[in-house]
Amino acid sequence: MGLALAGAATLPRLATASTSLRLRSLTPRISLIEGAASNIVVASAGGELVLVDGGAAADAKALAAFLQQSFPGQKLRAVFNTHWHHDHIGFNATARAQGVDVLAHENTRLWLTTDVNSRWEGKVYKRLPKEAWPNRTFFYDPQVLEFAGGRVEYVHLGQAHTDGDIYVRFPEDNVIVTGDVLAPGRYPIVDTATNGYLGGINTALRNISELCDGSTQLVPGSGPVAGLDALKLQLEMGQSVLVKMSDNYRKGGTFEEFVATRPTADFDARLGDPSQFLKLAYDSAWYQVNPMGGLTTGQPPAGRSR
Repeated sequence: MGLALAGAATLPRLATASTSLRLRSLTPRISLIEGAASNIVVASAGGELVLVDGGAAADAKALAAFLQQSFPGQKLRAVFNTHWHHDHIGFNATARAQGVDVLAHENTRLWLTTDVNSRWEGKVYKRLPKEAWPNRTFFYDPQVLEFAGGRVEYVHLGQAHTDGDIYVRFPEDNVIVTGDVLAPGRYPIVDTATNGYLGGINTALRNISELCDGSTQLVPGSGPVAGLDALKLQLEMGQSVLVKMSDNYRKGGTFEEFVATRPTADFDARLGDPSQFLKLAYDSAWYQVNPMGGLTTGQPPAGRSR
């Protein structure tokens, strides 16, 4: 299963290929590859590599060469997809061509096998060829990959950023790759095209927080590595917005009336423009009105898995 220099099979070009991949050490065996369409985490131990996400298809050839240069003689063991978005799964075909397993939740595989009409983006993502699909998927229970005498844990996060999100945890290193469920320093994307839900994001963050301490490194889908404080800030914001949104739904208010209350006013200075986030969060809650019905400020949000 050695990693070859061959590029990926022809896939839709959804992001510009990186010209400058950079390696940043997080722990003695965990590194972050920056400069691709998404954050890419690589674990190196026992002569083997494990990747979490792989950038866009346009990054694949450069990434293959970069791994060989940075980790000479080491074999790629597995690639994880934290979710289906094409700026994260672009290395799948290259890995599969080398006989490397690609691991993901079953919903991630399903979204890659069909056209996805992302109305909120005004874009259709075409189904990918079979050689770019994950070949090892799961549904419910927490999963473990034995790696170099240690464990890689990966767990479905339910209906969150998408309905196929997973976190990938390296417990010996105190590193958790969150994908786009965590969005440090900005408002998260709630992908309504593939069953994202703000309440589910909140639940996912709460579950991840239970695995964290003050030194845990959280690697989001893009942007800087964060810690527990950034997760708590996003969770505080998400819970506050969900409560206000629930109140507006119960009163029969419109989206415009909801926005007029400035539900993110306490967070905008730190997280930026909330416009897109509020629209997606509001739309995502339409099918969650009943679960939100009992929500009050002191109660946890009602995340719901598909």
